[in-house]
Amino acid sequence: MAVALGATVLALAASVSPASPAGAATTLSMLGADVSSLQRSLDLGAPYYDAAGARKDPYDILKSAGVNYARLRIWNNPASGYNNKAKVLQQAKAIKAKGLKLLIDFHYSDTWADPGKQFKPAAWASHSLSQLGTDVYNYTYDVCTALKSQGTTPDSVQIGNEINVGMLWPQGQVSNNDFAPLASLLKQGYNATKACNSATQVMIHVADADSMANARWFYDGIKAQGVQWDITALSYYCMWHGTLANLYNVITDVRTRYGKPVVIAETAYQFTTADADSEKNSIPGTVLCDNIPATWQGQAQQFAWVQNTARNAGAIGVFYWEPTWYAVPGNGWDPANINGTGDGWDNMATFDWTGHVNPYIRWTP
Repeated sequence: MAVALGATVLALAASVSPASPAGAATTLSMLGADVSSLQRSLDLGAPYYDAAGARKDPYDILKSAGVNYARLRIWNNPASGYNNKAKVLQQAKAIKAKGLKLLIDFHYSDTWADPGKQFKPAAWASHSLSQLGTDVYNYTYDVCTALKSQGTTPDSVQIGNEINVGMLWPQGQVSNNDFAPLASLLKQGYNATKACNSATQVMIHVADADSMANARWFYDGIKAQGVQWDITALSYYCMWHGTLANLYNVITDVRTRYGKPVVIAETAYQFTTADADSEKNSIPGTVLCDNIPATWQGQAQQFAWVQNTARNAGAIGVFYWEPTWYAVPGNGWDPANINGTGDGWDNMATFDWTGHVNPYIRWTP
């Protein structure tokens, strides 16, 4: 039943996703999962079960669903310790041991960095723009070379996370259309990565899948300042970033305009309207897209449609954000209170509240 319905979901997705112009459709080679919270869940003893109900290693479950790439955020000095350098090195070993490729997502912060906040790490709080450039270079190079030294060289890195208007605010924030300060930081991150390992691909990541104008403003701005990057990365959450048709147009535009591969670095969809814990869901289950219900089948359908849209527009990869972050007590969202906060993503994960995987979810080339 699960296999048959899963095939039906994918067939339906293919039939309604935006059509691709001749020569644009590609194979998705980066079939990704952001598993940044997973080590904490495992350390707390959280179980994970496959579609048959057997307890399995979550990496194996994800691989069976098609995942070939894992993404890890890194925070400089988070209060909880999780997602710091030591924890990332530990988790990178587990990821590479499973034969998965590795994307390191540098937030350059001690906590969450996104379009609405780009807090400097406490250790860099008083630093000038010039000092921050040195900080970005040294930190990026140090993390990359530590990973390389233990045999887990990152296959790609992000220099910043969802940096729509810059990073390391206020020095690296884009004000009055002046991209020069941000560009100086991005160049340091790029150079440090290539000095560590020339084959590691550098992504520049914004959450601008909703707006071609905003994407052009940002990437035109850094390009004019001489910033180099290898992959253009976008976030797409249908509740916030509009229709699949618009996503198709944005991907096509940035791919052709900048001549670089495009990846959807984050996406997700809810499987339930309910909330597993006291932490308010980041995206309420009542906020739906394309009349797709908040069910296992609906989650798989929406994810398949996003993949098809990306593929048809010529993108090379899609990453599901935090599919393994189900409601495990003690694995809260706040690194300063990881034990005392809950999980705002429990309705968006691809595992239910007891750790059983969505049997229909598939990452497809």
